[in-house]
Amino acid sequence: MKLSVEEFRKWDAKCITLLGMSGVGKTRLANMLMKNNWFHFSGDYRIGTRYLDEPILDNIKQQAMQVPFLRELLRTDSIYICNNITVHNLHPVSSFLGKIGNPQQGGMPLKEFMRRQELHRRAEIAAMLDVPEFIRKAREIYGYRHFINDAGGSLCELDDPEVLRVLSEHTLILYIKATEKDEQELIRRAQEDPKPLYYRQAFLDEQLAIYMMEKDLPYVALIDPDDFVRWIFPKLFYSRIPRYEAIADRYGYTVTTEELVDVDTEAAFLELVERVVARQEH
Repeated sequence: MKLSVEEFRKWDAKCITLLGMSGVGKTRLANMLMKNNWFHFSGDYRIGTRYLDEPILDNIKQQAMQVPFLRELLRTDSIYICNNITVHNLHPVSSFLGKIGNPQQGGMPLKEFMRRQELHRRAEIAAMLDVPEFIRKAREIYGYRHFINDAGGSLCELDDPEVLRVLSEHTLILYIKATEKDEQELIRRAQEDPKPLYYRQAFLDEQLAIYMMEKDLPYVALIDPDDFVRWIFPKLFYSRIPRYEAIADRYGYTVTTEELVDVDTEAAFLELVERVVARQEH
């Protein structure tokens, strides 16, 4: 939603969606605000606990069934497996997404990888469409005054107009744009510790073909999963920037990581948002 500075100040129950790449500080900011009567809605947490809970468990059970000792215990209901996903531990979600490539190096076949990518896309859409209901719950059930939506870095990849309509109608969208220095640091960290990622199918198809041609690989099963993530991450990063900017230009506002670096109180955050809103007014 678009507001004037005065409208933002008078907004008694503020609702903000944080948009941007993983690592720009969305969760740090949300955790800080949570201590000041803000309800922290984590998109990834909602995805893992509501929409991907069963597929994640099925994947874990499938791995456990390959161990004879665990296999017999599972088949006789002697043990059970459950997720322990928290806002601060989303590893089961990323491990379910997985990486494409050589199974002996922890990769998965293209068909299975694409199936999981699509499940994640649907789950993220559903989680974002839940935001209005959680705004209501945050106030009526839990007694929180304000609401912060810590959206996943792949929100800009969903290409779902309804998600953007709902978020812009119920929240102020704030895109956290990395400075050039921070861009390089985010890329460095991602390449140092390559993690599973969500890709738009058209983007993945295009980049996968280029990677396999550059590496002279005839089969996906020969891909080194970590090498592929390291190779594709900078391309993914820069492909997302214009998508984030388009969302912010149409529906919201942009703030830089440099502007956010010293924000460590609710008052400082609200002052910054006011400055950002004022910038666009002029």
